[in-house]
Amino acid sequence: MKDLASELAQVKTVAIAGHVRPDGDCTGSCLATYNYITAWFPEIQADVYLEPIPNIFKFLAHADKIKNSCEKDKVYDLCIVQDCGDAGRLGDAVKYFNTAKRTVCIDHHVSNDSFADENYIFPRASSTSELIFELIEKEKITKEIAECIYVGMVHDTGVFQYSCTSAKTMNAAGFLMETGINFSKIVDDTFYTKTFAQNKILGQALLNSGLFLEGKVIASAVTREEMERYQAMPKHLDGIVSQLRVTKGVELAIFLYENEDRSWKVSMRSNGKVNVAKLAMKYQGGGHERAAGATMEGSSKEIIAVLCKDAEAQIFGESLK
Repeated sequence: MKDLASELAQVKTVAIAGHVRPDGDCTGSCLATYNYITAWFPEIQADVYLEPIPNIFKFLAHADKIKNSCEKDKVYDLCIVQDCGDAGRLGDAVKYFNTAKRTVCIDHHVSNDSFADENYIFPRASSTSELIFELIEKEKITKEIAECIYVGMVHDTGVFQYSCTSAKTMNAAGFLMETGINFSKIVDDTFYTKTFAQNKILGQALLNSGLFLEGKVIASAVTREEMERYQAMPKHLDGIVSQLRVTKGVELAIFLYENEDRSWKVSMRSNGKVNVAKLAMKYQGGGHERAAGATMEGSSKEIIAVLCKDAEAQIFGESLK
């Protein structure tokens, strides 16, 4: 796959989809592709399918065109899935992937096993949004497309501080800034600004946290009851695991929140020694070497104990069995 334009040749209908519980990179990359198609290929009918996105991303061009539900019998010429490591993470939109005449996957998850007909997968890329930047002709990146790509890059790099950030990432960001986007406002409004409720649930998560494995692991869990007390939804918990990660002396941060079915959504962040993608894949999850997640059953204490045991060999210098 050399560019998006070649994939769109002879195509009349396109579905664009990303992973469940869309974050900044998923939202930004999907909307960048949608805006590119609608701006430069008006003859193509394009639809973008995502679960409801966080309000902070609704300023992006055509965010109001995102479809949250799927039509029963619709079949597309092409289905482009982005920022998604496997078809099972597409939610209801998987039906369009399964029935499309042709499929394309654009992704940067190390756990991706190239499940589409055509795959553009680079695990060392900062974000799927950076890959979209590579696949679009630079002269066709409008300000609206640039905003979408920039949001995705900002969120998957932690404002360009994570190890996935490369010189290529920074060059791309510089190009996007030259299109006239309000880059500082994008960072403040979508990454740093939190509601009072979000700050309260962050405080609760910090109070609930504890150190394990000689202070090399920090872990915290938030229950359904605590989420209800602060009127916090899953999307409000973004950033908590990253805050835990910056604790001095820590190699691994683990954050859990309780789902409605009493399972736990687990997020992990590594400072280098622990390959959290390996940990997550052991429990049918996935992600990147330094950022990954899974859904697990049991009590929060049991899950934390299991993950600490799994990570112990990596932290203290042995290979993970």
